[in-house]
Amino acid sequence: MATPEVLGSQQFKPLNPEETAELLKEHKEEPAPLPDQSNLAREMEFLYGVPLQVSVEVGRARILLKDLLQMGEGYVVELDKQAGAPLDLYVNSRLIARGEAVKVGDRFGIKLTEVVSQSDRIQHLG
Repeated sequence: MATPEVLGSQQFKPLNPEETAELLKEHKEEPAPLPDQSNLAREMEFLYGVPLQVSVEVGRARILLKDLLQMGEGYVVELDKQAGAPLDLYVNSRLIARGEAVKVGDRFGIKLTEVVSQSDRIQHLG
């Protein structure tokens, strides 16, 4: 059996399991609490001024170069979406929501009818 080591004038002896358990209980650190929504919002305030590019997509089409060169006023490009289908709202090229076109004064707008979940939006960042 090994003897306790002496460091300076102090002698260290091994603890029995009950003493070890008691010390662990006394010095157990509490995990940091998860931030609530209001704390999270305050911590992210510095990001609120970051500009984002928002775009709305009506539909897509593939055309041949010869068709592109023949385009002129009145030329119709057929899109892949059905008339009345929801429009796609992208923020920085990421799909965020779908909705329908509305008129806001003399401009167009989009009324959201379906929003991608917050967890999916966060998962697809970067």
